[in-house]
Amino acid sequence: MDEIALVNETTQYIKIRMEDETYGIDIKYIENIVRMQRITRVPKTPAYIKGVINLRGVVVPVISLRLKMGLEEVEETKLFRIIILKIDGDLVGIIVDEVKEVVTLVNDEIEKPYHSASSGSPNYLLGVGKEGDNLISLLDITEVMADKSV
Repeated sequence: MDEIALVNETTQYIKIRMEDETYGIDIKYIENIVRMQRITRVPKTPAYIKGVINLRGVVVPVISLRLKMGLEEVEETKLFRIIILKIDGDLVGIIVDEVKEVVTLVNDEIEKPYHSASSGSPNYLLGVGKEGDNLISLLDITEVMADKSV
């Protein structure tokens, strides 16, 4: 009986859009989602670090997920959002093109990505989830945040 329960475990992901791709972020890392607001620049930081915001009295660093993932920067639209993540007790905001919805995926329906350890590039994907006929690239958000190579 326990084996069956393990096979059908599910994880909830928040679906986001970056360019024409749909990505998923495990909701266990999501603290809050806020509209775009004034970001205070911090000098001498990498281009992907946009600055900091004041979130209810807490200073939170904000990064551009687009730039972090090597995508081109585009003009901000009204759909842009800042997702506040809590990783290892620290808050960090990521700017995304659009937040879609929460989706629940069965863990055994998630395909693990092929990644060669010798490629040297960071692997930001946990896997690819299937939602009906659509595929969702599931981000390993801790790996994205930990990578300092950009």
